[in-house]
Amino acid sequence: MILSDKGIIKKIEEKELYIDSITTEQIQPASLDLRLGSNYLKVRENSLEILSLDREMEYENIEGNEVIIPSHSFLLATTIEYIKLPDNLTAFVEGRSSIGRMGLFIQNAGWVDPGFEGQITLELYNANRLPIKLIKGWRICQLVFAEMDQSPNHPYIGKYQGQVNTIGSRSFLDKDGEELRREQSQ
Repeated sequence: MILSDKGIIKKIEEKELYIDSITTEQIQPASLDLRLGSNYLKVRENSLEILSLDREMEYENIEGNEVIIPSHSFLLATTIEYIKLPDNLTAFVEGRSSIGRMGLFIQNAGWVDPGFEGQITLELYNANRLPIKLIKGWRICQLVFAEMDQSPNHPYIGKYQGQVNTIGSRSFLDKDGEELRREQSQ
């Protein structure tokens, strides 16, 4: 069941759902708008030959109230809001239509697991032929909350738990990568 504005407000008021520093304007009929933070990561394209799932990537850290994302470029960003989902609630990250109509694609793997806590890292791609200026505090995406039929056996405690600011890929920490490296060395 997707939560309505009334359901979102009730969960926040009853302290089941924690989202810091939100305003009433952020609460939509069936979602909650999140605002763009001031911390960004850009892959150090000039110092790498290839991106690999089994290696830690190098990023350039960018801090500022505004940032320009060039045409056909990729950038990681973060939300201002820090959230804590209870074990019986999950959330979908969706781009706002007004932002998408400018050619800015917003993703976050699309999913926030029950039990997650932290700021949301967003993957941004400018599909437009023109640069796009991003502004801190602008409503950039929305969370759609869904109540689960029951709490999972294992709520989220993964490698992004408690993240603050923009966090780059940690795929190199995945267990399947360890298994593949072991197999390849035999």
